[in-house]
Amino acid sequence: MSNFIATPTRTKSILNKYRFAFKKSLGQNFLVDVNILENIIRHAGINKETGVIEIGPGIGALTEQLAIHANKVVAFEIDQRLFPILNDTLAGYDNVSLIHQDILKADVVQAIEEHFGSNHPIHVVANLPYYITTPILMKLVRDKLPVESITVMIQKEVADRMAAKPNTKNYGSLTIALQYYTTAEVVMTVPKTVFMPQPNVDSAILKLTMRETPPVGVDDEEFFFRIVKASFAQRRKTLLNNLKSFLQDAYDKELILDLLDKANIDGKRRGESLSMDEFARLANTFWRARN
Repeated sequence: MSNFIATPTRTKSILNKYRFAFKKSLGQNFLVDVNILENIIRHAGINKETGVIEIGPGIGALTEQLAIHANKVVAFEIDQRLFPILNDTLAGYDNVSLIHQDILKADVVQAIEEHFGSNHPIHVVANLPYYITTPILMKLVRDKLPVESITVMIQKEVADRMAAKPNTKNYGSLTIALQYYTTAEVVMTVPKTVFMPQPNVDSAILKLTMRETPPVGVDDEEFFFRIVKASFAQRRKTLLNNLKSFLQDAYDKELILDLLDKANIDGKRRGESLSMDEFARLANTFWRARN
C-alpha cells in the first residue's frame, strides 16, 4: 500500500523528481490519503464493469485507484506539464487513456463514444479544482452525458449549496439548477489536512445521480432558470421586488402581481422559500402570459 501515489512520501518524491511547481491558477491540490480515495470509489459505485471519466488527474493519485477498481478510465487534463509524470506514475495500468484538453471545451459525449462500448455503465469521478467547480458541473449536467452519476470532491461550502433543501441559507439558484438534472447528496466531509498543498477550507464528496427526466415540467427551460436566478438576485428582497427588477421591460407591476396570484404564490415570500414545483408553476404562468 505504501507504494500508492496517494501518500505524502510518494507524492513528495514524484514532485521532487519532476521539479513540479503547483500552479495556483489551476487550483492544484493533490490528495495524499488512499482511504479517502477508496471511499470516493465506493460511493461512486465503481467496479470492474464500469467505465470512468476523470477530470484533472493531477499526478494520478485518484486515477491509479480508479484503474485498479474500474474497467477503463479516460482522464481529461489541461496542464501539459503533468503528462510526463502521468505517463510514468500510471505506466503499470493499461486501462487508462489521457486526453490533453480543457474539460469545459471538450466534447465529452464524443469521448465516451470513442472510448467506451455501449455495454458499460459510465460514471464521472473527480477531485475538482475549487475555482471552476460550478462551470464544470453545469456543463456536465447540461450536456446530458450518457453517465449514471457524477461523484466529485469539491469545496464543502459549494457541496452544501448543491445539495441544499428549501428554506435553508444554502438553498439558491445553483441548488435548483443541479437538482433539476440530478439528485444531489453530500456523502462525506474531507478535512483539508489530506491535501498537498493544504487548501484553506474543508472539502466534501458530492454524489450527483442523473435523473432520467426532470422532477418538474416546464414550458421553457431557459426561461425557468432565468426566473429562478431572478428570484435569488438579492436574497433579502421579496419575490415581487426581485421579479420587478428582472422583468420590468416585459411585465409591469400590476401584471406581475396578477401572475403571482394566478400561480398561487405570495409575492411577499423570498426565493429561498419556494420549492422546485413552485418555481416551475411560477415560470410556466409567466411564460404563458407572454407567449
